[in-house]
Amino acid sequence: MKKSFKKHFSLVAATLTLGTAFVAPLAPVVSAEEVKLETTVDDQEAQAIEGGTLKVAQVGSPFEGILNSLVYSGNPDNQIIGLFNEGLFGYDADFVIDDTGFGKLTLDKENKQATITIPEGHKWDDGEPITIDDVIFPYYVVGHKDYTGVRYGDDFKNIVGMEEYHEGKADTISGLERVDDYTLRVTYKNFPSSMPLVGGGVSNYIEPEHVFKDIEVKDFDSSEPVRKKPVGFGPFKVESVTPGEAVTFVANEHHWRGKPKVDALVLEVLAPETAPEEMKAGKYDIALTFPTDTYDTYKDATNFKPLGRLQNAVSYVGFKLGKWNEEKGEVEMDDTRVLSNKALRQAMAYAANNAAVGEKFYHGLRTAANSLITPNFTEVYDSELEGYSYDPEKAKALLEEAGFKDGDSDGFVEAPDGKPFTLKLASMSGGEIAEPLAQFYLESWKAVGINVELTDGRLLEFNAFYDRVEKDDPEIDVYIGAWGLGGDPAPNGLYGRTAKFNYTRFATPEHDALLEKFTSDESFDPEFRKQAFAEWQRYMHEEVPAFPTLYRYGVTAVNNRVNKFSIDPNSPFEFWHTVELTADAPIAE
Repeated sequence: MKKSFKKHFSLVAATLTLGTAFVAPLAPVVSAEEVKLETTVDDQEAQAIEGGTLKVAQVGSPFEGILNSLVYSGNPDNQIIGLFNEGLFGYDADFVIDDTGFGKLTLDKENKQATITIPEGHKWDDGEPITIDDVIFPYYVVGHKDYTGVRYGDDFKNIVGMEEYHEGKADTISGLERVDDYTLRVTYKNFPSSMPLVGGGVSNYIEPEHVFKDIEVKDFDSSEPVRKKPVGFGPFKVESVTPGEAVTFVANEHHWRGKPKVDALVLEVLAPETAPEEMKAGKYDIALTFPTDTYDTYKDATNFKPLGRLQNAVSYVGFKLGKWNEEKGEVEMDDTRVLSNKALRQAMAYAANNAAVGEKFYHGLRTAANSLITPNFTEVYDSELEGYSYDPEKAKALLEEAGFKDGDSDGFVEAPDGKPFTLKLASMSGGEIAEPLAQFYLESWKAVGINVELTDGRLLEFNAFYDRVEKDDPEIDVYIGAWGLGGDPAPNGLYGRTAKFNYTRFATPEHDALLEKFTSDESFDPEFRKQAFAEWQRYMHEEVPAFPTLYRYGVTAVNNRVNKFSIDPNSPFEFWHTVELTADAPIAE
């Protein structure tokens, strides 16, 4: 990917996704190779109108409304944040930080230091000057003992003096050196190979210190600047927020790239079930995260164009193997759970026909995944990893060998101790196929003798789903989610012992040792790094705290009156400030 924080992509977030698979008649199979979608709208002949209001639909569940990069957790919030507050750095197609963003980065491997500089003379959207204090401020929020978010992980702990500050032993972070009003030097304990990558070790956050300086860290995520009146330096300025439903913006005259060509932007939440018809009716200009399960209903639309590209994201099924210990700040596994037997987890992975899901439910726009690393990371993705291909007979054999047997002939196996068990599956609502998909997995597991039911007997709304998963709700044993992997494929922030995003709560000494390799100085050696990733992918395949299900082709719908817009990270129109309108209202069919 390229440039600053992407308008369509979450670098580190618990991103959306649906449940799972099957029931009802299956749609015709469309090979992924047959779906040729463009990524850019650039009509050289089109005449732009002056200004106008861009109407954007955010397809999915209501957004949570935590509109700040330090404390949000869901992709819907992240999409909104990207409109008014960009990340600090730009980056190229290989996720390497370059000079296309607001901040510039210089790395000193020998001294384990990063020097960050920002340009002079720029302002926040409230007119206040941007200084290096706004880059320093996020370190003191994320590292504070009262911080309530999920971003205090290994990358922040790697900063010299951060843990002392976090534990209250120091009032300042000794590894942060404020060189001048526009320069910060950061010293690290280790200097892994991921340091040049966006999200790979150097903080990408910048927040207006003058707005938050009098707000207690413990109250940060509920404060007015987070929930109602956020301030940023992106292309648009927030004018009003209707919680969970809509956000209105006006063009930011102080935007460092230049004032946007449109006067305003209105973002509204739109249900996946009605999104294609609303776009055909000309209600919106751009629809983000457009449903791929109904591709056949809009692929030939005449008033809008579906743009698409392979996302750096992976859908997965996760198993709850323990809880988060808030006091210790780490994962605690529970070996009394029936899912602690990895044969059960492996059997559930072999019972799922993910290739059929991608072909029949997503029209070839999603494909079966073999690894928790996506193919985008060509240097470390293990293409030879066999993955969990559909093999119900192998699933049954694994259960039998591990002592899971149907002793009472009710069609479901009992645990090796002879006790019956029922697992609870959490899956998200949204879209016409959410329920059939969830039922597909339930039926797939039932077919090999594993009794699984929906948590609360129903699908869960997006925010409720992640709230309950994060809090280790005892009514959730298995869940279906997805990760946006960002620019750094190192899994420490998603699966580490001290990572709050480690929703499976899986941690072993062997796994700790594998993760340590990614943060070691040795990881700068390409062969060492490649081998470390291969070992980790194979270990996760064997232990299966989570198994990958699908890689995804993301779709964004764009009305015919929109010009100079792209989802291609290498395009000059990849930023919202370039968008032009060629008519006074969205065009209808």
